[in-house]
Amino acid sequence: MGYQADMRDITFQLFEWLPTGQLLKNDLFSQWERGDVEMVLAEALKLAQEQLDPANRDGDVVGARFADGRVSLPPSFHPVYQKIREGGWIGCISNPEFGGMGLPHSVGTSINEMFFGANMALSLSALLTRGASYLVEKFGTDEMRALFCERMYTGEWAGTMCLTEPQAGSDVGASKTRAVKQPNGRYLIQGEKIFITSGDQDLTPNIIHAVLARTPGAPEGTSGLSLFIVPKVRVNPDGSLGEPNDVACSRIEEKLGIHGSPTCSLVFGGNDRCEGFLLGEEHAGMKLMFHMMNPARIEVGLQGAALAGAAHQAALDYARVRLQGRHWTRMKEHGAPQVAIIEHPDVRRMLFTSGAYVQAMRALLLQTSYFIDMTHVTEGEEQERYQSYVEVLTPICKAWASDWGFRVTEWCLQVYGGYGYTADYPAEQYLRDAKIASIYEGTNGIQALDLVARKLPAKGGKAIRDLLGMAEKTFKTLRNDSQLMEPAWMLGAALKQIEDISKGLAKRPDAPIVVLLNSAPFLDMIGDVLGAHFLLDQAVIARTRLGEMLAAAGIASDDKKAVRAFLLDKPDAAFYHNKIQTAIHFAYRVLPLVTARAVAIRAGEVSPVEAIL
Repeated sequence: MGYQADMRDITFQLFEWLPTGQLLKNDLFSQWERGDVEMVLAEALKLAQEQLDPANRDGDVVGARFADGRVSLPPSFHPVYQKIREGGWIGCISNPEFGGMGLPHSVGTSINEMFFGANMALSLSALLTRGASYLVEKFGTDEMRALFCERMYTGEWAGTMCLTEPQAGSDVGASKTRAVKQPNGRYLIQGEKIFITSGDQDLTPNIIHAVLARTPGAPEGTSGLSLFIVPKVRVNPDGSLGEPNDVACSRIEEKLGIHGSPTCSLVFGGNDRCEGFLLGEEHAGMKLMFHMMNPARIEVGLQGAALAGAAHQAALDYARVRLQGRHWTRMKEHGAPQVAIIEHPDVRRMLFTSGAYVQAMRALLLQTSYFIDMTHVTEGEEQERYQSYVEVLTPICKAWASDWGFRVTEWCLQVYGGYGYTADYPAEQYLRDAKIASIYEGTNGIQALDLVARKLPAKGGKAIRDLLGMAEKTFKTLRNDSQLMEPAWMLGAALKQIEDISKGLAKRPDAPIVVLLNSAPFLDMIGDVLGAHFLLDQAVIARTRLGEMLAAAGIASDDKKAVRAFLLDKPDAAFYHNKIQTAIHFAYRVLPLVTARAVAIRAGEVSPVEAIL
């Protein structure tokens, strides 16, 4: 069976948990109604299943090829990319003025989950194209917008982000790429960038690069960087293509995964003829680039979650049909028939834990996307508040979802047993493709340091207090609940651990090294707490819906036998029942880890620094 998506949970989280229906009433999104959005999601799933997924294997086996200075992608990618273009999917959340569909960001997140899960390698090009075009729309001149935006949002041309250099790595401030202003107001660009996703390909006739470079006399570090738009092929004033712009691909990387996505080394200005357009003002490049980098970081977290979701659905399907062993209640009966491995408790544990993480990651990413939408429909202090939530949640989305997304692909591979380790099933590719998400777009260690050192203290820490306050409200609502009391108290205890660590850490004489050693575990603590909060919040809604269904059927909720029969006969009722069980399971399996990490942080153990390595 090919790619599957949990559409029931996606629509639940969008419309039953988040107030997306209310969001659509805003003028910015008023052209969309819930029925329209549901049809768009259904079409996205159809495209993912019928087009992207069948080409995914070619992307892995055939991969991107480099020969004679040019990059070619698998032949099967080309018609699929055209289908993506024709459907307007690249600009699904973008400005309709420039060819976008104008959907809410939260809906775009659900669309991209399906596309990433079905074929991450091909989808990566669309991600960066949308981001690079947004930079032009927001900071470019009217000339640049006219030349580039619509052609990029519609996928006629592609886009990239060019930060990393051989000598710099994650230290972007060490960039040496140069930009010298010319009499016509443009700049000559010269330098090398590496690890550029889709830096060259044969899907589009032009690629528009967003390039950080340093002008003569610019300050050292990131404060001296400027941002330039550099087309692979020069563009004439009427929008037609001109001569090549002295941008050359020198190699592509051989990688663990995402083989169909070319990771390129690019040489700009090897013949002193590479021309670029300045975005904004000189020396403001890093500030502007964050407008592309931060959304990209959220979408990289989505990649981890999407591949985890795809791996979970595939493992679930496999476990339902793979016969092996006897039922655990009849293990001593040698003549008992074989059962599907989904009947084995340990397999059920792996699948259910995987599914719980997938739902928690989806909730984190959709909640963050909803906050992004709210920044577009509010003003003043309210807008600033939502933006502060997005800024705090961005490194958590990127790091927590990509780290645990990879671990979910590992657990799902385990479900297959030995077959999971073979190329006969998709589990091993999901695992390999997912790993990169914790590394690129700023390693997860950098995300954790950004969270602890910059995002949490911003504006006196109000944003994180608000976000954790929402979790505390969930605890207070459920602390006397007969069914969810214990998970709620575990949530409350985990919140107290975060509070104690936050207050006590700065007062320690060894605070700098303890922070540096423990920023990643601390980010995990916050991600775990938010995930539990989201799932418990959803469980309350699910329980209400299930109760209404049982009442309408005349079934008492304490009649376990009747309820069980009802759940087996009604998939929607089973969905709500499982949402409640998911929240309980996640709380018991994940929240104790928050306390364990807190114990380690408070201990102040610094062995990695003391060791001689």
